[in-house]
Amino acid sequence: MTDREIIKLWRSGLTKNKLAEIYRRQYNQQIRIIRSSVRHRHDGRFITNYEALGHVERVIYKYLKER
Repeated sequence: MTDREIIKLWRSGLTKNKLAEIYRRQYNQQIRIIRSSVRHRHDGRFITNYEALGHVERVIYKYLKER
């Protein structure tokens, strides 16, 4: 999920917590796909809802700061 998508969803009315949940799911799904090959089975790291919330808040703060 890109920063623009996060901002678009946030402006449409989703809460930061819901955005963090969506971001975490998509991120962890990508990591699962990467880890599915034997060569990359230890690559990447799953993130928690708290870490996803931190990312979402940084993106929103940066957007508000630019405005």
